[in-house]
Amino acid sequence: MSLTPAFLDELRARTSLSTLIGRTVKVQKAGREYKACCPFHNEKTPSFTINDEKGFYHCFGCGAHGDAIRWMTDQRGLPFMEAVEELAQAAGMDVPAPDPRAAQRAEAAKGLHDAMAAAQGFFEEQLGGIEGADARAYLGKRGISDATRRAFGFGYSPDGRGRLKGALKEFGEPMLVEAGLLINPDGERDTYDRFRGRLMLPIRDIRGRVIAFGGRILGAGEPKYLNSPDTPLFDKGRTLYNIDRASPASRNTGRVIVVEGYMDVIALAQAGFGDAVAPLGTALTEHQIERLWKMVEVPILCFDGDSAGQKAAIRAAMRALPLLRPGHSLAFATLPVGKDPDDLIRAEGPAAMDAVLNAAQPLVDRLWSHEQTVAPLDTPEQKAALKQRLAAITEAIGHPDVRAHYAHAFRERYDALFFARPAFNNAPRGQGNSNAARWQRDKKGNWKPPIAPVGQEARAIGATGMEQRLLRAILASLLRHPDQIVRHRETLASLHVADRALGQLLAAMIAASFRKETVETDGLLTILGPGEVYNMAKGMLRADTFTFTPHRMTADADRVTRDLEEAIGVMAQGPELEAALAEATRRARDDLNEESYAEQQRVHRLKMDHESRLAELAQSDDIE
Repeated sequence: MSLTPAFLDELRARTSLSTLIGRTVKVQKAGREYKACCPFHNEKTPSFTINDEKGFYHCFGCGAHGDAIRWMTDQRGLPFMEAVEELAQAAGMDVPAPDPRAAQRAEAAKGLHDAMAAAQGFFEEQLGGIEGADARAYLGKRGISDATRRAFGFGYSPDGRGRLKGALKEFGEPMLVEAGLLINPDGERDTYDRFRGRLMLPIRDIRGRVIAFGGRILGAGEPKYLNSPDTPLFDKGRTLYNIDRASPASRNTGRVIVVEGYMDVIALAQAGFGDAVAPLGTALTEHQIERLWKMVEVPILCFDGDSAGQKAAIRAAMRALPLLRPGHSLAFATLPVGKDPDDLIRAEGPAAMDAVLNAAQPLVDRLWSHEQTVAPLDTPEQKAALKQRLAAITEAIGHPDVRAHYAHAFRERYDALFFARPAFNNAPRGQGNSNAARWQRDKKGNWKPPIAPVGQEARAIGATGMEQRLLRAILASLLRHPDQIVRHRETLASLHVADRALGQLLAAMIAASFRKETVETDGLLTILGPGEVYNMAKGMLRADTFTFTPHRMTADADRVTRDLEEAIGVMAQGPELEAALAEATRRARDDLNEESYAEQQRVHRLKMDHESRLAELAQSDDIE
């Protein structure tokens, strides 16, 4: 069987070499690479390095060198095809069926590379000639230096239907059509040059080989930019412009900047930001995100501040959610409205661009700020809709631990936005703690009694003795009946727990429920591992001081469900009533009338009733 170079390149790109080698050799992160003791010779000091980005390993001691396939053949001892088949299965790829024409296609790919290199030479030559004067003038107007022009390989395609076709006739028209350099309109009429009268930019692969072109029109007309079509060499959804130059630059900076287009990349490079790349006329794809993560763990996406730029940023954010894993994310830098990188650097210098990049938002911040702006948040229904949107974002995250942390982060921000209590005890000395301590007149001049006082801040769950007792009982019950965690997960996730250890136990329960719908008590204890929280959980299981129904191992299943639902509901209701009472009190102080006073008193009675029921649950031997 003969495998094409394209298939083997894709197989290597989809294989994490450090993960593959780490299955049999202990590897350690060392900056942007990994290191290990060489498995091919005995050594005590690691001299074996693994570079995921370039896809090879190298030993500075014995000289062993290779890629993922070479590792499988040399270290595992597998025949070549067995190595390829095993790697392909792990990467989710199908090994091509035996095809006697595969060798011919491999040879054709080599010919395509030669054709693209010849086309690049032709375009560069034309830029320097008489017909390239307008293109050179455009570059001068854009402030692009001769050094930058040479580094990026600028060229010019003359305005004629057959100029390139004639210059590259030795490759044959079929190959030039396959390379995307010629257009064959219907298979019968004459072929003609795809790029005509355009400033040309080569698009290179990671190895620096020209695989496609982008052409910018110099005068009026559409499209403004024209890219090569997908070819055997070029897949725009898997390619990043300037990847060959940005990859080594990023190893020095520890950063990758993703901008919107070619000229943004070039303007940044000329200003000293050599670690910039751009997608090729499409939204950032999953393959491009994974490619970026091979370079750095948190690439910076830098988009324009206008509506289109921000929509592109959110599309990229949403596309990344299923791919997120520990340590790997995205950051978002926003340019001033109406300015691209070139405009900003020209007007304010590279320091201004540095400031934009240094102010990049983490992904969680960008998602939170976006969801607050997509719709009004004035009514309870609109606020609940925000909560649903945040939940949908969380559910889209594939990794369970990352998903749990996002749920927690969104929950904290949501509660802080809508349920945070203002401080009322900030009145100057000599004027009392607040107006609530005195009788007041309403708008008609009638005196009203004092408004019931409230505390300064909403208490976290477990801040009082009664709350902590009930919370410990609930957690002990969930330890004994872990199937109930999923049923109450959303309510449990909304609780803010004052006690650190109890909060960690609750968080571990919620995270475990995301990993597996059915969780067992022993499994929970295993997840906790040895330590303070584990010892506390074991103590809860042994204790006989929490006696309400769900805590009992032999309790009726229906009653467990019913009583836990009530206990958790009462526990969660506390902060809601605290917030409602604070808001009703504020309104009564701002505008004291019959309606505002009655509402404040009503919520105050509800809170008193809640505290009474909380005391009953926390102190009783059973829940009826």
